[in-house]
Amino acid sequence: MFLVAGIVLQIISNNIRTSIFVFGATLALTNSVFASELKQENTDLERANNLSSSFKESAPYEANSLERITPVSQLDNISARDWQWQTLKSLSQRYNTTIDFNGDRSFTRYEFASTLDAVLTEISKLIATGDAERVSQADITKLQRLQTEFAAELANLQTRRVEGLESQTQQLEAQQFSTTTTLSGQVIFAVSSAFGDEKADGSSEKVDSNLVLSDRVRLTFNTSFMGEDRLRVRIQANNFPGVEDATGTTMARLGFEGDSENQFELTRIEYRFPVGEQTTVYAGVFGSGIDDFADTVNSFLDSSSRGAISRFGRRNPIYRQGSGTGVGVEYDLTEEISLQLGYVAEDANEPESGIGGSAYGAIAQLYFEYSDRFELGLTYIHSYNQLDTGTGSELANDPFDENSDAIRANSYGVATTWQINPKFAIGGWMGLTNATAADLPGNPTAEIFNYAITLAFPDLGKEGSLGGIVIGQPPKVTNSDLSTDFQDRNTAWHFEAFYRFKFSEQISMTPGFLVIINPEHDNNNDTLYVGTIRTTFEF
Repeated sequence: MFLVAGIVLQIISNNIRTSIFVFGATLALTNSVFASELKQENTDLERANNLSSSFKESAPYEANSLERITPVSQLDNISARDWQWQTLKSLSQRYNTTIDFNGDRSFTRYEFASTLDAVLTEISKLIATGDAERVSQADITKLQRLQTEFAAELANLQTRRVEGLESQTQQLEAQQFSTTTTLSGQVIFAVSSAFGDEKADGSSEKVDSNLVLSDRVRLTFNTSFMGEDRLRVRIQANNFPGVEDATGTTMARLGFEGDSENQFELTRIEYRFPVGEQTTVYAGVFGSGIDDFADTVNSFLDSSSRGAISRFGRRNPIYRQGSGTGVGVEYDLTEEISLQLGYVAEDANEPESGIGGSAYGAIAQLYFEYSDRFELGLTYIHSYNQLDTGTGSELANDPFDENSDAIRANSYGVATTWQINPKFAIGGWMGLTNATAADLPGNPTAEIFNYAITLAFPDLGKEGSLGGIVIGQPPKVTNSDLSTDFQDRNTAWHFEAFYRFKFSEQISMTPGFLVIINPEHDNNNDTLYVGTIRTTFEF
């Protein structure tokens, strides 16, 4: 594993990105005509275009100190002394375009427009593939200024490109499919430790406060056969046994835990493709969860490598009631509202259980997105033997204390995020689960409740950095038909704060701190503390 990590770090240090082709790429920032030629109609790209538009709308926030400079239209060539030359060189280096600025040579207007077009293409790819947060507001404003001053030259380039596409149409139609694959990698190194007097499992044992060094390596292959579809295959190796054993409760779990003893394993196979203009189909062949078929409405904090440090802080726990093999559909009712459906079965490949006989989870969600600054999700989940979310108390994960082997549950959730301004967003969620023991006399029920409030501070201190705060109540059994012994007696509180500092496009470091008061919803338990420094490398 050390050899694998060394190779990965060498790749990172040399700034080599393996990318044969980025499928589904559309020039969302430059010209809608070219986008229509490529027929990029999938939902991710539409949201990317909306995000780009919101950047344009917020452009007036940026100060423009270049108003008094001679217009570029009056220049025959663009030299290294011109602000346009310097600006484009900076953008080209920042977004890894292979443009030669060596020798400080001058550009003709059309050479400069071609270079600008290459930078716009790279940024459009970032937005279209979900990396919009890597594109700063300041860069958007600079690009808009350059686009305006080179509008005629860019339009000429677009005309030539469309003509070239038309000449290739017959050849493309004759092909059954054209396969392109992109490889991306991610490495996490984390130094973590838990603190407290006694574990929360009633054993009277001391909390294991040893300092732990752990890692996680992911290699992801994204393949497109038709340009608008995506086949994703991911392999992973990690060695983080987890904080649960050290503290005696799942409430203290970190969001990137997992242990394969640093052996690479296949963890994800999924395929998505559009059907018509409003529908996208998702097929989760292996390693899918119902959250893969619906937005979790917590985009700033949801990522295990870049978001909240805790498992609970990443999303509403009801989204964790289902994993395995399944299928999902997203249908756009309007530009702002979509219906998201999904179903996953844990042992779908086992003949004795199959798709309908094993533990499963099914989700139906209405997702609202307005102006890319406000989103809302109304969620319903039905599950069978999938209550253990790995976030709440022991009772919340099994409210019938191993007496039932047939637990059916209906869960209801509401979640929202409102980005009040470019530097601050507030969000939160509530989740209620009604669980029924279908194999016990009288079919007893239990109610499980959780909630959280989240605060996000994008670009805190530096562009691309992120501060986050999570305050909430992990899943708690508030009522049980069996007896009060099957209810959580008190209330636990979850407090979390982290700061992701962006060193470069490929490297970020996230120190974070987690406090659990009354763990296991028992005020007789000592307060638990968990600290971590998560360093993420991406290539």
